[in-house]
Amino acid sequence: MEFPILLIIIIALALIFDFINGFHDAANSIATIVSTKVLTPFQAVLWAALWNFAAFFVAMYIIGEFKIGNTIAKTVNEDFINLEVIFGGLIAAIFWNLLTWWFGIPSSSSHTLIGGFLGAALMHALVMDYNAVSAANPGFTTLETFKHALQQLFTQSVVRYDKVIPIFLFIFLAPLVGMIVSVIITLIIVNISKNTNPHKADKQFKGWQLFSSALFSLGHGLNDAQKVMGIIGAAVIYYHVTLVGGNDPYAMMPSSERFAFFTRDYIWVPFVSFLFIAMGTMSGGWKIVKTMGTKITKVTPLEGVSAESAGAITLFLTDHLGIPVSTTHTITGSIIGVGLTKRVSAVRWGITVSLLWAWILTIPVSAFIAGITYLLITLFT
Repeated sequence: MEFPILLIIIIALALIFDFINGFHDAANSIATIVSTKVLTPFQAVLWAALWNFAAFFVAMYIIGEFKIGNTIAKTVNEDFINLEVIFGGLIAAIFWNLLTWWFGIPSSSSHTLIGGFLGAALMHALVMDYNAVSAANPGFTTLETFKHALQQLFTQSVVRYDKVIPIFLFIFLAPLVGMIVSVIITLIIVNISKNTNPHKADKQFKGWQLFSSALFSLGHGLNDAQKVMGIIGAAVIYYHVTLVGGNDPYAMMPSSERFAFFTRDYIWVPFVSFLFIAMGTMSGGWKIVKTMGTKITKVTPLEGVSAESAGAITLFLTDHLGIPVSTTHTITGSIIGVGLTKRVSAVRWGITVSLLWAWILTIPVSAFIAGITYLLITLFT
């Protein structure tokens, strides 16, 4: 079976995005462990990459499913998905990821990908509506045609809100949960170890930080690698159902069962998705490490254990619920939490507010770029 050229390009772009996601988000896994000098930056990225990849075996053989990938694949109504939509979404996601990485802004790779997918699908629906209105009303001006097409767009179920609304809510809930859990963990640890020799305690927590950072990297792999799987899955399922059709197994089975079948039928996709994010993590993201590890608040080994453990707990919880979240948001909230246990002024709120704006703008900006990209594709093909 030969794949169309565009599908092959989409798979290649998705894996490139996966790699970029790895080095863009490397700071999430290593910022605290580097800033506390438990590991050197080189040692830290190797440690994080190892656990990013190990997450594949956890998802495949322990959890037994890829819930987050399934959610991503179903954020858009299947009637409004085609290969051009997915291609446009990926181009937008890669562009925004590289732009924010260049300026050292820890934005969300996850929300970039979701925003790109949604924006391209909405533009696809709008173009179809515009062409339908134009054909039905040849006397309409361009503005009148656009107005009626826009009205028609709002009556269509392009976006799967049952999937998208939880994702939007967790833009704010994930860092909040991470912050609350890190405050609780920090207070518990401080009270348990208050009579311990400071030098001895510091040494112990440096050892524990290896464990907590591994947990967080495992959660990072579980969460982020599946998003690329979801995009590739949407493209492959579209190919089988729409372009092949007929007696193809994908076309014959219920829509709800297709993604799970895809992960078994194309087992190499989950494997390389986790592999590429691990390779990306190994390449590091030094610009963002500085922001995450030192600019938000100063972090000690004890606080590093608290922040990473809180981030890991949040990621495992959202993976269980099948809700894709931002690992960047999660660890940022956790780091803020440990700062708050000292005093409110320990958190550099100017930096935090700047990060918040980057988070809020990521989905709409990515959606806009993807929409324009899709429009250009349709104009020149």
